[in-house]
Formats: sequence, C-alpha cells, structure tokens
Amino acid sequence: MRGFMYYETDKNNHGLRYNPLKACVVPRPIGWLTTINGDGVVNLAPFSFFNLLSYDPPFVLFSAGSHEEDGGKKDTVVNVEATGEFVYNMATWAQREHMNRTAMIVERGVDEMAAAGLEGLPSRIVRPPRVKGSPVHFECRLHQIVTLPGHKKSSEHHLVIGRVVAVHIDDGSLTADGCIDVLKIRPIARLGYKDYTSVVSVFQMEKRTPEDYVVPHPAAE
Repeated sequence: MRGFMYYETDKNNHGLRYNPLKACVVPRPIGWLTTINGDGVVNLAPFSFFNLLSYDPPFVLFSAGSHEEDGGKKDTVVNVEATGEFVYNMATWAQREHMNRTAMIVERGVDEMAAAGLEGLPSRIVRPPRVKGSPVHFECRLHQIVTLPGHKKSSEHHLVIGRVVAVHIDDGSLTADGCIDVLKIRPIARLGYKDYTSVVSVFQMEKRTPEDYVVPHPAAE
C-alpha cells in the first residue's frame, strides 16, 4: 500500500524539485482583469487566484501577490484601490498567447492591452475597457480588499472582492437554447508549474441548481 508524501507549509519541507501546492488545486479560472489609473492608462493582467463567489448578487475575487521588481502592490490592486472598478475578461484558447504576453510585462505604467496587440471595447457602467475578442466580460465594483500576510513582504497578497454590476456575453458564444457553449469558446485555466488547460469535454450529472430559481430582482423590474 502506497503512503502519502507529507510536508508542513511553514517549513516547506516537501523535498520535491518544485513546490507542488498550486498543482493541488486545479484547474483554476484565470481572472484576466482590466483596470485604469488616474491618468487613464489601461492595465491588463491575468490572475490564477480568481473565482466567482456568489450569484445573487454576484461577487468575484482575485488575489494578487507583490510586484516582481519593487515588492509593492501590483498595478491592478493600486488601480482598484484608487478607482473602485475593474473588468473581468474570460481568457480563451484563441487568445492564450495574448494573455501570456500580458503576464510577462512587469514595468509599471505600461498599457498591457496595447503592448499585447489587443483592442479595447467600452464598458457600460465602469471606466476600464473590455478586451475585444473575449466572449465574456464582468463589469465590477470594489467591495473589499483584505491583506493576506506573507512569511516575507514579497509574499504578501492582496485579496480583492468585487461585486459584478454588469455582464456581457458574445451572442456567438450562446447555444440555440440559450446556454454558454464552453466547447466552442474553450476557456483556459491554470494548472501548476507552467501548465495550463482548456475545456475540451463536458459531462452532466443531475443535481439541484439554485441558479434555476434566481429571478430578476424587483428593483430591476
């Protein structure tokens, strides 16, 4: 009978060549986020610590580590703190190379959207633009920022919770019965190490789905 490799996270004594932690929670959706600073410069960056938290009303969160060069807060966090707004753009197989380019730009003040050869689309409620070509966008307003302490300053993270105030879905991404066609758009997700995956198969199992019972809020009628 095989045993289990065991290590304590404070000691990091796993004995492996690479830290396995991020490969243990997979796949993780990619939060490809646009923000804007006070001078109107667009920032676009992907975050693999990202997810949808709730649905009525919907909230999302992302967690950003420290800046690679100066150890301060990442531009995305700085911009959200200053403006209270950001946009989630779904990263797909078709734009995987563009997404990766935006992850590799670390200089502050650079318009990653333009640098990666991407175009923006105007949002309806918030200022940050949406990424053209992405099939799904969430316009978000800041709800709360929580600092997650690190063993050292450079490993400190900032957890940002945003309320989704508007959703855009490309008509071409919907099936005839009004569902999002994930096999057509192939969302990509983060695995461990330098690995990614994309959605290429789907299966169903019967369950209660609270989403089926969500109706428009009376205030919206």
